[in-house]
Amino acid sequence: MEHIRRIWQDNRAVYGARKVWHSLQREGRQVARCTVERLMRKMGLKGVIRGRKVITTRPDTARPCPDDRVNRQFRAESPNQLWVSDFTYVQTWNGMVYVAFVIDVFARRIVGWKVSTSMTTQFVLDALEQALWQRKPAGNKALIHHSDRGSQYLSIRYTERLALADIDASVGTVGDSYDNALAETINGLYKAEVIHHLGPWKSMAQVEWETLRWVDWYNNRRLLAPIEYRPPAEAERAFYEDQSGLDIAA
Repeated sequence: MEHIRRIWQDNRAVYGARKVWHSLQREGRQVARCTVERLMRKMGLKGVIRGRKVITTRPDTARPCPDDRVNRQFRAESPNQLWVSDFTYVQTWNGMVYVAFVIDVFARRIVGWKVSTSMTTQFVLDALEQALWQRKPAGNKALIHHSDRGSQYLSIRYTERLALADIDASVGTVGDSYDNALAETINGLYKAEVIHHLGPWKSMAQVEWETLRWVDWYNNRRLLAPIEYRPPAEAERAFYEDQSGLDIAA
């Protein structure tokens, strides 16, 4: 029971029985999932539950935009092949705060983020700049950047920055959340595991600090089912290790 409680507490008290069970398996502790479920109920431990999505996008239907190069196929064979971007909002005692993310689809790693009191082009551009600085994509249109039709992502400054970095732009359909579903999923996790779990929120500074802590945990320790219950950073390391092995063999 102490291992179950430790794993639950070490992971921000957001894991349900399924992820606690997978964490135990990764530690080499063999126990039935139904046993974990029963013990968690006995200890009063529960995971967080995602809420309903709230649309924050202000679509710009008049402005020309790039084609949809993703077509709801949010898969990548390697890092820096496909990024998705979106933002969400947080209500604080001092007013509304906005949080933008840039996610690398391969391992769902958050590669850029920004917290702001206004949802301007500069706000989402700052998240993109962080992603570019961290990842240093090769250019040559090898990387696709996908977003919805929010006016911030269709602005001249944003599209020019993508062009300068030689990144291929892709934009989904207005008002259809499925066209940016992966980014919406990450936003939903963030809202459930940070905003609803730890609120209410007093200020932007408080939101920014907890977002920093969550992104570090999410990238380096949170288990994600689509990547075989591994953290994003671990999945990326495994990819590069495999590539190194192939290079040596060749």
